[in-house]
Amino acid sequence: MLVNNKDLLVPASRKGYAVGAFNINNLEALLAVSEAAVEEKSPIIVAVTPSAIKYAGLAYLSEIVKTAAKSVPVPMSLHLDHGEDFETVSKCVGAGFTSVMIDGSFLKFDENVALTKRVVDMAHPKGVAVEAELGRLAGVEEKTVEEKEAVLTDPDAAKEFVKKTGVDALAVAVGTSHGAYKFKAEPKLDFERLRQIREKVSVPLVLHGASSVPQWIIEKAVKYGAELAGAKGIPEEHIKKAISFGIAKINIDTDLRLAFTATVREVLAKSPKEFDPRKILGPAKEAMKEVVKGKMRLFGSSGKA
Repeated sequence: MLVNNKDLLVPASRKGYAVGAFNINNLEALLAVSEAAVEEKSPIIVAVTPSAIKYAGLAYLSEIVKTAAKSVPVPMSLHLDHGEDFETVSKCVGAGFTSVMIDGSFLKFDENVALTKRVVDMAHPKGVAVEAELGRLAGVEEKTVEEKEAVLTDPDAAKEFVKKTGVDALAVAVGTSHGAYKFKAEPKLDFERLRQIREKVSVPLVLHGASSVPQWIIEKAVKYGAELAGAKGIPEEHIKKAISFGIAKINIDTDLRLAFTATVREVLAKSPKEFDPRKILGPAKEAMKEVVKGKMRLFGSSGKA
């Protein structure tokens, strides 16, 4: 069944667990996350980025997720991740998304407020939940790309932002980072900042850039030809602590990509004569599913559907 994020995140925030938002780009990824949700009896957020829409098509992605939602006995939402303009968000609302994120973190505070409020005023009458972001995550998508400097979320500004916009959830910057190459040194999340934000903000809080980049996946990928040396993510104990400090939604993308890539490389290396896409992509789907199931157990959402 398709629900909006508010229906999933408010109970999570109150009961001290988090719901995973898993990015998909194709059918295999959707099957991986939906099957994992059923097996773990967990609520789930299926997230789609503008780049995924460009790759696979808005109508295709929205319809396969709606089909999945009709066939699984757990609550599922269809969420736009990192929508950066009103037009993209509006198209996703029109396509049946039940939750949207408007990312104005690159704007000045007042401009972010204005854009977010415009989205809230458009989406709420249609029953669609809205997530926004205040602060900016660092991120290194490729080793050759210069690292972007993070701007951590100010607790007082967060309180004012939520009051002025009426958003349903707020993504905060407390030290996480996008991509597989998250940190030059050891990760350090600002839990005191997160505690202060939680005290001042009543809506559910969201953690982006939270993939743990498991070393066993990196080792498998490298074994079969990938160049991923130096990739590192957020330790699982930090994720658990962040949840205890009020995080109710956690975004996962990189770990799924790594599991997919490592397994495809393994299959092709071990079976060089294989040319059946199902026998190549099937194991990759299963690898992604196991990653998702592990995240649900880590987040505490297993058994909460």
